[in-house]
Amino acid sequence: MRNRFSWILILFAVACTWTGCIDDVANTGQSVLDDQDVIIVLADTFPFTSRIDSCNAIISQADSFLLGELETDYGLLRASILTQLACPEGYHYPDGFSVDSVDSICLFMYYSSWVGDANSPIAVNAYMLDKKTFRYASTYPTDLKIEDYCSRSKSILTNHRIVVASEKLDSVLDNNNTYIPMVRMRVNDDFVRYFASIQSFDSQESFNELFKGLLIETSFGSSTMLNISDIALGVFYHFSYNKAGRDTIVNDMKAFYANSEVRTVNHLVYQDKAEWIDALKKDSDTYNYIIAPAGVYTRMSFPMAQIADSINAHMRIDSTYSKRPYVNKAEVRVSVENMFSGTASEIQRNDWLQPADYMLLIKESSMERFFAEKELPSDTCALLGALTTDKDSLGNTIYYYSYDLSDFITNQLRQQNSDSILNMLLVPVSVTMSSTSSTSTSAVSSVRQQQTMSATKIKSAQNGMQLELVYSGF
Repeated sequence: MRNRFSWILILFAVACTWTGCIDDVANTGQSVLDDQDVIIVLADTFPFTSRIDSCNAIISQADSFLLGELETDYGLLRASILTQLACPEGYHYPDGFSVDSVDSICLFMYYSSWVGDANSPIAVNAYMLDKKTFRYASTYPTDLKIEDYCSRSKSILTNHRIVVASEKLDSVLDNNNTYIPMVRMRVNDDFVRYFASIQSFDSQESFNELFKGLLIETSFGSSTMLNISDIALGVFYHFSYNKAGRDTIVNDMKAFYANSEVRTVNHLVYQDKAEWIDALKKDSDTYNYIIAPAGVYTRMSFPMAQIADSINAHMRIDSTYSKRPYVNKAEVRVSVENMFSGTASEIQRNDWLQPADYMLLIKESSMERFFAEKELPSDTCALLGALTTDKDSLGNTIYYYSYDLSDFITNQLRQQNSDSILNMLLVPVSVTMSSTSSTSTSAVSSVRQQQTMSATKIKSAQNGMQLELVYSGF
């Protein structure tokens, strides 16, 4: 027993000696490192500011289009559509076709959803663009002057089409056995004769000269906004041909689509926009707003000179040597304050204006070029954030967008004459994802300014937000 206890004491002494050796080795490694070889890792936080900003209009590049009028706390929005129709290049009507062969022409609009009062009637009208048309390679703002394109001298419809969104009188069944609401409008005889006389389909350009396009707008109702997904003009006609010595009558239809091959512009006007933006600005120290498609954003201003000076001071070893800084993490979390959590029957007028699914944080100086040239998010120009749901420390549901500005700030540190303040805008966007069959992964294929309706109320930077940095020097 005594021998066993002796061995335990010996092992304990050896363990203590070995532990001491490890500590000595670690301390020795630090002591022999030169100051220039030590890796610096630090964390810090910096305050920044935010405020509401706005523009007169956005670039119209939507895949779907608003039509109607809707009153909200953010003003009365009026939305109209100006569109060209795609030329069926190389198409020919059957032999013997004439204006008299046309039985009718109908204008079709398909809507994927609506906002506002589903039972409130609206009156839809349509006109030919009779002044000028669009150039496909150009972009157009949502506040263009309709009078430059259309005189509204005469409607092409037999009468105004009254639409009630919830009725879905002209619904059609798609390939997924889902009914899509549709509005069918019959055009008048004058338009039938004019459009049927166009039988030259050599190119889109020559077709645009003969038919410049359509203006579609509402003339009654201020409680409903339709989200139009597709527009087409259908020419219903008949022709005859000789079969086995007998004349046979055949009925057919040719469609002209407002698709991606032509230019379609959503004309948007907010009534009293300046007044309600000024009202929102009075609350800027507590909350900021991003509203689509009003072109209302939030500008976030980051103190880059202060950040650079602070980081560089920690990187300076002596008067002749400084480490090269790297920002490993620079997180900004934007807290969303206006999520609606009730049932559909409880939705009030302004509860339809929910936060955007995607929010772009983009350099203010790059914004015009980014959307005009259809760029994609990058670490040095624009960051894409998705609306995210989480729980706080008390178990309450929270919503936010998150951004990591580490590459932005690292690039700023590399520049000799960079701006002392980095101004970035929070812009609501619509995002298209594409996937590859080989990798089964999705990637962002397009980003456009959002033209569907949304309103995002966020906590202002002065209300507790800050930039959290982790940086290092080598």
